[in-house]
Amino acid sequence: MTLQPLEGFKSLKTHHCVTGSMRHVYVYNDHPISEEMLLGLGAGVGFVYWHQKGQPPFIGGRANFERPGVEGLEKTAGRRTGVVVESYTTSSARKAEQTLLAMLDAGQPVMIHCDMGFLPYFDLPEGYHFGAHVVVVAGYDPETRQVLIADRDRGLHPVSMEDLERARGSTYKPFPPRHKWYTFDFSDKRQPGACEVREAIAEQAKGMLEPPISNFGIKGIRKAAKRALKWPDLMDEDMLRFTLFNAFVFIDATGGTGGGLFRYMFSRFLREAAEITGDTRLNESADEFQYIGDRWQEVAEIFKRGWKAADPVAALAETTAPLMELADLEKAAWGRLRTLV
Repeated sequence: MTLQPLEGFKSLKTHHCVTGSMRHVYVYNDHPISEEMLLGLGAGVGFVYWHQKGQPPFIGGRANFERPGVEGLEKTAGRRTGVVVESYTTSSARKAEQTLLAMLDAGQPVMIHCDMGFLPYFDLPEGYHFGAHVVVVAGYDPETRQVLIADRDRGLHPVSMEDLERARGSTYKPFPPRHKWYTFDFSDKRQPGACEVREAIAEQAKGMLEPPISNFGIKGIRKAAKRALKWPDLMDEDMLRFTLFNAFVFIDATGGTGGGLFRYMFSRFLREAAEITGDTRLNESADEFQYIGDRWQEVAEIFKRGWKAADPVAALAETTAPLMELADLEKAAWGRLRTLV
């Protein structure tokens, strides 16, 4: 037996690990909705600044993460496209493997969480770990005990079951994957309606303008601008460089945001939303978020320079003004969007 993908599985070049993995599963099940639409319908765009004690600070552009009381992008996008999405976790590596192989045997690719630091096809800095990475397992060879993984690039990656188990069972914080996997029921699949598109936009606008805590939304951007100046007092040089690298990665397209902290993807979602709703004013908002994405890319480049600089501290002072300007730009753009929908 040779390592082959499931019959009919198409490997796609995608932008974001979650929506890209969802698109792989959707396309396989003859429900070809764009990644951008899945992201927007899932109320997946926002801002978060998070700094747990003993961990490097995290800057991200996502919203609607599944947790108690919060549905999560995957289920929200599923609900708005007629797909029932369920998520599962286990502490048992054996159960996780058995379930994975049973789903593949049943002819379904499997969307899972894993720590990208344990995936051998990535070229990452030594010791780098991120456990919220999402991929699709699309094939298995029992003779070699290898799986085929679809990630954001177009190729399929052979990975041993041993490496996959390490990646799925990683305990590195702040996002241990906990062997998480998803199931999809496409029995009632459908295209999203105009009301659902407007509702999704309104949810994301509220999250940015009225965040539940000051680490999220517009308030979170301002907090990040202020707290970045204090990073050198809170960590040694190695952790500071890691933090600068992380900040660059999770704004730039290399980290799976589609570039500009997901704002480029959101801009394209708004253009699709304009067609679905018939409201051409959403195209003007799309232009705004394209520009905002450009400004986020400028901030990403500052973090990148700092990561590589002889003196990484010097770059931090350059981030304050652009981040504060971005907070103003985002406040205005999200405010206009909320008025439109």
